Parts: sequence; structure tokens; C-alpha cells
Amino acid sequence: MKVYVDKDTCIGCGVCEGICPEVFRMNDDGKAEVIVPETEAACAQDAADSCPVQSIKVE
Repeated sequence: MKVYVDKDTCIGCGVCEGICPEVFRMNDDGKAEVIVPETEAACAQDAADSCPVQSIKVE
């Protein structure tokens, strides 16, 4: 599994971090970044589905 955050479209709302803090955190630029994608596939997909601007891709 690979998880990607498109930093160009990420608005830094923090929904992903709130849903799945094991996989996402907000970086110093206020954008989401992936920290541990391999172990939390379902959680990462929930965050991707909840992203208001569809910046998260799970493959």
C-alpha cells in the first residue's frame, strides 16, 4: 500500500490527522504528510475518503 498527499491541493484542514493520527500529521508548512502508511490501510482510506479536497490517494 502507498499513501500520497498532494501538497499542492492540501488545504491543511487536519481532518486526516484527526481521523488517522497513526498515518498523518501536519508538517511545519501546515500541510498533511504521511508518516506510517503500511500498517494502517483502513484508517488511511477513511482519511482519504474524508478529505474535503481529495488530496489523499491510497494505492
